[in-house]
Amino acid sequence: MTTLTAPAGAAPVELDPFIAYAADGTGEICFAVPDAYCAACIQAIEGELTNVAGVRSARVNLSQRRVLIRYDQSADVSGFAGHITRSGYRNFPVDATVDPQHDAALTELVRALAVSGFAAGNIMLFSVSVWAGADEATRALFHWLSALLALPAIVYAGRPFFRSAWSALRVGRTNMDVPISIGVTLTTALSLFETVTGGEHAYFDASTMLLFFLLAGRTLDHMMRKQARSAVDNLARLSPRGAYQLLDDGTVAFVRLADIVPGMRFALKAGERVPVDATVVDGNGQIDMAMVNGESIPLAASPGTSLPAGAINLLGSLEIVAARPARDSFLARMQAYVEAAEDTRTRYRRIADRAAQLYAPVVHLTAAITFLGWLVMGAGWHAALLNAVAVLIITCPCALALAVPIVHVVAAGRLFANGVVMREGSALERMGAVRVAAFDKTGTLTLGTPRLVRQEPDDPALLAVAARLGAQSNHPLSRAIAAAAEAEGHLNVDPIAVTEVPGKGVSAQIGNADWKLGSAAFCNAEDKDGDSASHVWLARDGQPVAQFFFRDAPRSDASAAVAGMARLGVPVHVLSGDRGAAVADVANAVGATNWLAGLTPEQKQAAIADLRRDHGAVLMVGDGINDAPALRAADVSIAPASAADIGRAAADFILTNDKLTGVPFVVSVARRADRLVRENLGFAVAYNAVVLPLAILGYVTPLVAAIAMSSSSVIVVLNALRLRLGAGPSEFAASRR
Repeated sequence: MTTLTAPAGAAPVELDPFIAYAADGTGEICFAVPDAYCAACIQAIEGELTNVAGVRSARVNLSQRRVLIRYDQSADVSGFAGHITRSGYRNFPVDATVDPQHDAALTELVRALAVSGFAAGNIMLFSVSVWAGADEATRALFHWLSALLALPAIVYAGRPFFRSAWSALRVGRTNMDVPISIGVTLTTALSLFETVTGGEHAYFDASTMLLFFLLAGRTLDHMMRKQARSAVDNLARLSPRGAYQLLDDGTVAFVRLADIVPGMRFALKAGERVPVDATVVDGNGQIDMAMVNGESIPLAASPGTSLPAGAINLLGSLEIVAARPARDSFLARMQAYVEAAEDTRTRYRRIADRAAQLYAPVVHLTAAITFLGWLVMGAGWHAALLNAVAVLIITCPCALALAVPIVHVVAAGRLFANGVVMREGSALERMGAVRVAAFDKTGTLTLGTPRLVRQEPDDPALLAVAARLGAQSNHPLSRAIAAAAEAEGHLNVDPIAVTEVPGKGVSAQIGNADWKLGSAAFCNAEDKDGDSASHVWLARDGQPVAQFFFRDAPRSDASAAVAGMARLGVPVHVLSGDRGAAVADVANAVGATNWLAGLTPEQKQAAIADLRRDHGAVLMVGDGINDAPALRAADVSIAPASAADIGRAAADFILTNDKLTGVPFVVSVARRADRLVRENLGFAVAYNAVVLPLAILGYVTPLVAAIAMSSSSVIVVLNALRLRLGAGPSEFAASRR
């Protein structure tokens, strides 16, 4: 999205600072929903908003407790807050690009945990005296003292659960906090009844300790979620608050990050971060690009160097010009990609969400049946109520709701830390199923910087014409011709109107002649040379007049990447539009035994279909414009950061460090993530299948139920964090054929 002027009447003035408008007038706005904790919350909020006229999509991010709404011009933006409120949740608009430095939710949880722990500890001391055989008067006194400590502590410490439960109940919904709140309330009410009536046992110690363990579990869950998505948080912290704009009169003025627009000039001193994607126009410096490509070697910056947002100027003073607004910067895109891993509704997540949605009605019905069953068996209402409370508390949808998204967000962070950006969570699921890989040759397996080694005939005039055509194309061979002509002083920079046909070549009218630069078929030529060098033809008025030959060295890590894929049981096929001899030469150099040459973009698509039929799910790795159809046709795709814009847009993963060893690393992480998702889902199902019968049969007290329920969520998160362990791409860099 791009920050533009709002369409007339699109939103109230007070909401405009929180809205990002696209060029077509559509917009997006983000609301914080601090009481959202579970899958039922997601369903309630998204279900309410998606039925609003003009709303294109509404997605809840449970870790950030935010909902992002995308809408068109017909939507009533001022009514969004009311709809979220009607779904049962407090809300307020927030800037989607700003990550809050102060975690208010964690602060509230820690305070509540401290209060409940203090109360539980002191009440336990009174309970010890009662259990030791205190007389009736002393027992009654200690029960009342326990009540005086417990009641205010439960009211204060239980607010995160009570508030969330009430918000759901008052709009006719339920969530995971409803049975928890009922359980705590019933246990407290039972204890108060025993105290008032002079009963022998009161359970204030159990009530406060129950609340303490519930809060401990939620606090740990909150902290580990933040730890799991630390990659996103770290990205947000990389953004400076703004930059000093250079004004025409020679003075400077501070501009907030959100107010920067393309064309603004800024001073970038040593030690400062690049605020938005920008281009150096004056000065020389050394740029720390570790955030972008993981490399410790700094980039030399000079006029014309493009700098991504978040990079650090290590040395020298630079004058830069903003190329994009903050919302569209490299840093913002990377942050959006990492967050998308958590929001994507994958197959496993849809299964988990559907199961979690059944939680509230099933657990309430089960608790009611447990209570009635124990009464029928003659256990008395006291024991029946305690067992029903245990059922309410011990069943936990949290582990089920967390099973999939927590693995995906950990995987996204691990990949990003190793130079790979995942654009959506479903791509990880598809990557885990890959059985065969297809690699483009030029610019992917090779460096993508071919050199012109000879020309036939050796005519500077023909080189100049070819360079004039090639200068208008992004194809590596075209750029090589332009570079060679420039080195010899034959490059004509006068602009001309060219037509580029992906996978074939470029054509233009120069003077009275129609010129073409490209493949033999495009230039009506016939390849006879068995030389393994790549080549293109130049044709005038449909007749070939020159041939240009190139050499492009394989990437240093290409053979390691191919070997790494072989270790994972994924054979590599090379698909290229180049000549057979050139493709065979590179394939043999990197250790790939399967290759196809002379393919058009359409033929690459067909080759992908053939590989899928013969092997299964296909991974495509490519970088050029002519690879975009194949990238989209494959089950999952990867593009280097150096790829053409259309190639990056079509890919599911982007190698920000351009290292091919990242390809087998992604496959390895995806397979581990798939295994962890299955383990988490299996654990969540097994947990509920085991503990629910135990609670129904009376083998679990409410206190033990609280400990078990909290532990289940923590175990799921800890299991997901195992994905951070293990070697990185260097594991595959060491595997040479």
